[in-house]
Amino acid sequence: MSQQASRSTDVTLGDPEESLLAVRDLDAGYGDLQVLDGVDMDVGAEEYVVVVGPNGAGKSTVMKSVFGLTTHMGGSVTFDGRDISQRRPDQIIHEGIGYVPQSDNVFGKLTVRENLEMGAYILDEVPEEQIDAVYDRFPILEERATQKAGTLSGGQQQMLAMGRALMLDPDLLLLDEPSAGLAPDLVEEMFDRIDGINDDGTAVMMVEQNAKEALRRCDRGYVLVQGQNRYQDTGETLLADEDVRQEFLGG
Repeated sequence: MSQQASRSTDVTLGDPEESLLAVRDLDAGYGDLQVLDGVDMDVGAEEYVVVVGPNGAGKSTVMKSVFGLTTHMGGSVTFDGRDISQRRPDQIIHEGIGYVPQSDNVFGKLTVRENLEMGAYILDEVPEEQIDAVYDRFPILEERATQKAGTLSGGQQQMLAMGRALMLDPDLLLLDEPSAGLAPDLVEEMFDRIDGINDDGTAVMMVEQNAKEALRRCDRGYVLVQGQNRYQDTGETLLADEDVRQEFLGG
């Protein structure tokens, strides 16, 4: 079991007063199509939270709703005590939230360095210390700094997308299916890098298809089914739950 999964947290499950991010009774979707129905979720400061569930459950919609990319139909999203339910993505970035979508998450015609600079576009100057911090975390990006992002491997592009999201040193990093499309031998490395980001103090909320591995590493897990909460508990408790294992984790 990973150190992440066994680490204790000061955040009480479901207690909005102790949460960095609190999603309450959220209804959301796209246009007139409602996808989420009364969803509740919490992420504590420096916590590692994973959202799993079957295809079409609304997992990615939760991420997009937190980041202001869906139609808000009801409920609330609160970050660090401030209601961000009706805010645009460009406003939410200022609050301290970074978001890495599942696909099309790099500027393919720009270099690696230019992609990272784009991550700090709201600042007057690009902070070189943040560039260096990203290179320290992902050394391959420094080696490929002048290479066009579109020519990188899938794993390298995912690192670049995360690195760009970290340029503003967010308090919360949203990751949508970070292992999607990666070769099996790269998946564990990607999870290790996400562990490292969390270990350094950034809260992580992640949607992930590799549910068993994600739950082994996280502090808290949520299982979504048809846009609604089905289960929530610590990752290790969900892994040990026979119903969860049989219904959603393949036994």
